[in-house]
Amino acid sequence: MSEAPTQKPAASLPGVNALSAQDIRECLQLGLSDFARAPFIGIVLGAIFAAIGLVIVLSLFASDAPWLAYPFAIGFPLVGPFAAAGIYEVSRALEREETPSLSSVFSAMWAQRRRELGWMAFVMLFVFWIWMYQIRLLIALCLGLVSFAGLQEFLTVILTTQEGWIFLGVGHVVGAALALILFSITVFSMPLLMDRSLDIVTAMITSVRGVVASPRVMLIWGVIVTLTVLIACVPFFLGLLVVLPVLGHTTWHLYRRAVEPES
Repeated sequence: MSEAPTQKPAASLPGVNALSAQDIRECLQLGLSDFARAPFIGIVLGAIFAAIGLVIVLSLFASDAPWLAYPFAIGFPLVGPFAAAGIYEVSRALEREETPSLSSVFSAMWAQRRRELGWMAFVMLFVFWIWMYQIRLLIALCLGLVSFAGLQEFLTVILTTQEGWIFLGVGHVVGAALALILFSITVFSMPLLMDRSLDIVTAMITSVRGVVASPRVMLIWGVIVTLTVLIACVPFFLGLLVVLPVLGHTTWHLYRRAVEPES
């Protein structure tokens, strides 16, 4: 079977290449290798992401809205690419045969505040806000203006009533659409913005083109990321200490294969 042709870049857009399932397997191995070479940095960055998730969940329980913990956990992987920004910097340093350190990684991330990565973070958080808002809207439309005493009561209602099933069906369809959009515009744009001096629009367009060039492969990767992060959130987000850095390193290597290097 012949290899998929490389898409030609339009204007000054970076070129993109088609990926295969073999690329995912090989990049996962490279990701594990990068994590093994700098495990402490990966665990620290994963711990920061996990701590943020844990604080938000505890805040939901403290504010008498524990039932929002479920949709929050579902939507939490949406901001994963931004959380992995430091992981991309580690992989980039390892490529240059440099020894990354926490200070160098944080310095590189801090330097991004004057570049386009900050706007990319805004886009991701905005989509996450839309996700949480539409959950509240769907609850009002499907279940009425009700409040739940706890997460157990919320799960009982949505799993044992017809209205709850409608809420689950519509909510997951809407959530999948939002996740697909956000995944398409961020999966390659985040490492691209860390790696090159490009504007956010060019980065997002390149990311979407990379996904379109390999739709089946990228769908598989998106499902792997989502399911792995969800599993890693139990219990207490502890699995993210390893899962986040491994997925971040792997995404970096996928980016290297999907987006052509600068001339």
